[in-house]
Amino acid sequence: MPAGLFPFPPRSRLRPSGGPRATTSLQPTLADRASTLLRPGWARTVAARRGAAALLALIAVVAVRDLSPGHTLTLDDVELVDRESASVPSGALTLLSDAVGHTLSGPVPAGEILVSVRMLGPRLAGAATGNPDARVVPIRLADAGVGDLLREGDLVDVLTVAPGSEDRSPDAQVLATGATVVLAHSAEGARDQRERVVLLALAPDQATAVAAASLVSALTVTLH
Repeated sequence: MPAGLFPFPPRSRLRPSGGPRATTSLQPTLADRASTLLRPGWARTVAARRGAAALLALIAVVAVRDLSPGHTLTLDDVELVDRESASVPSGALTLLSDAVGHTLSGPVPAGEILVSVRMLGPRLAGAATGNPDARVVPIRLADAGVGDLLREGDLVDVLTVAPGSEDRSPDAQVLATGATVVLAHSAEGARDQRERVVLLALAPDQATAVAAASLVSALTVTLH
């Protein structure tokens, strides 16, 4: 056909052989798409910042002064503070009501976050023994001097001693083995050392035996 009949130049003139393909704004390049993904919109940026701020701050209960084992917590002993989430341990208390009125099983320095296993209760017994059904049993030792040697975390065996007679020596009976000392302190206002109270974490069956024996017999412990 005569060249004048073509209203447009031939296709080969629009894209020379071997040259780059023509693109339009409706066909973004790979670089354009990557740039869009790497630059979140304003709304997404604000949401991300808010989410990050929420993750960084948690409320926790902390001690306002050095506290000793056996101390019963009051409102004057604790306060709520904001702490970074990474610094808050598992089991941290987040309500003042979870702390006030509970007894500490060990020393707590000022500024330390209070955790549930520092309080006397089922969780402490379970953490101390590895048995979720463990119990805490209070005993008074026949020899108060033994109690001076005990520290929280010590493993002991509990024995009861039947009185001897002229022709036989006292008879010792082992009531429990591997008990964990969770608190060893003298009762407030105790008249003498014989009122020293020791709290032990024990498996349920051993806890029952020790609790029953403590009502009628003198008890002592041997340290592991």
